[in-house]
Amino acid sequence: MIVAEKKISVAEFRQMEFEDEDAYYELINGEVVKKSAPTPLHQEISNNLSFALTAFIRQNSLGKLFTAPVDVYLHEFSHVLPDILFVSTENQAIIHYKEGIIGVPDLVIEIISPSSIYKDRVLKNNDYQAAGVPEYWLVDAKNQAVEVYENLGNAFQLFAFAAETGTIQSKLLQGFSIDITTIFPPEQ
Repeated sequence: MIVAEKKISVAEFRQMEFEDEDAYYELINGEVVKKSAPTPLHQEISNNLSFALTAFIRQNSLGKLFTAPVDVYLHEFSHVLPDILFVSTENQAIIHYKEGIIGVPDLVIEIISPSSIYKDRVLKNNDYQAAGVPEYWLVDAKNQAVEVYENLGNAFQLFAFAAETGTIQSKLLQGFSIDITTIFPPEQ
């Protein structure tokens, strides 16, 4: 006999209480997933990317950039905490300053750590694809690599890739490119 597990909705998730104060929790496709606090390496990578993206976005009046933790409600069964996300000027209606981002951001960036490989590469990847996130970046701290995916018909296709050296660019933020050696701290 097959027993179907009930998906938890965002409304039910918001009612839940969690005892572990050193962790965050996400709701990915109706399933509660624990997210550990970021390491200093993770935070430095996030800061380096955020500073470069923020300067470009502000200079070109493109929208708003947010860094974790910020609540993102993609759909009824999804509450995620992306590391970095961008909402275009045209999509500003999804920003609710007291509640979070209610809808699909234009760009989502996840920084992969050893404990988040499966979650970022599979669970969140699938959720972001299905929700229609236009661009998804995976930043691999261990391998000093960046993958940029564009969403074509709710399926991510690799748009740009660089490892250890090289430049990556955004399809969504036309004109933005970054040398990946400026993202990763040299003394890892």
